[in-house]
Amino acid sequence: MPRRYADYLASDGFTTLNMISTIGAYILGASTLPFIWNVFRSYRFGEVVTVDDPWGYGNSLEWATSSPPPRHNFTELPRIRSERPAFELHYPHMIERIRN
Repeated sequence: MPRRYADYLASDGFTTLNMISTIGAYILGASTLPFIWNVFRSYRFGEVVTVDDPWGYGNSLEWATSSPPPRHNFTELPRIRSERPAFELHYPHMIERIRN
């Protein structure tokens, strides 16, 4: 399909493809409305996060540091000894319960 044409002639055979493309563009544009609504509601009525791990049980290394992370937060890569290093760092008492 040629690009940058404002209009297609019926004899070109692109009318159906142009209509499909136009409908897809409208659907894509309409799908941004829930996103914009969610951003607005979160900004206006959302709670401010005051802890480093807002979900409480982060498993990977990005939850092992403070939020926002300080500069050079990992000058050396920490040694990984399990599949859930941040969880074990924040909840050692639960790990002891699991192992016993």
